[in-house]
Amino acid sequence: MKKLLLILISGVILMITGCSPKISVSSDYDKETDFTKFNTYSFYGWAKESDKVINEINQQRFERAVAGELKKRGLEFVENGGELILSLFIVFDQKKGVTAYTDHYRGPMGYHYGPGWGWGYGYSATTYHEYDYLVGTLVIDIFDHSRKELIWQGVGSQTVDDNPNNRDCGIKRAVKAIMTKYPVKPGKK
Repeated sequence: MKKLLLILISGVILMITGCSPKISVSSDYDKETDFTKFNTYSFYGWAKESDKVINEINQQRFERAVAGELKKRGLEFVENGGELILSLFIVFDQKKGVTAYTDHYRGPMGYHYGPGWGWGYGYSATTYHEYDYLVGTLVIDIFDHSRKELIWQGVGSQTVDDNPNNRDCGIKRAVKAIMTKYPVKPGKK
């Protein structure tokens, strides 16, 4: 009964936070580059064999989310010859997690005034549950087209939400979190 209650509570918490899993973000960039001088970008594409780990619908969701964030920073998409070249890469890692729940019981002969007080016997029982989960890592690389050099890289990792109703929102949130590390802030150009 307690196990079922724990599962139900976990499900409700996941439903409430469905579109907001925690994302870990890092970035690096060329400190000598003036990012405000760029006005256009082109999309180089996805890393080789990306279609084996992410379907076309989700690829398009990521592309639209990145395009929206770049537009907020004053960059315009051009099919070819952009001043910046954008490349995307995604990888998934299967992870294992463990949850534990401990029950503390007192025997019928014991009494207590609170936790740990009194005499008598008792015992504790701990239940462990292992589960698998998937962590997705998105890498956004931006190159200076004229120099043919990487000038910015943003990386974000988070637990993948299996609910298809949350994908669009989750992808937008992940890309937005990564792009907060971009040297030009929205509306500052």
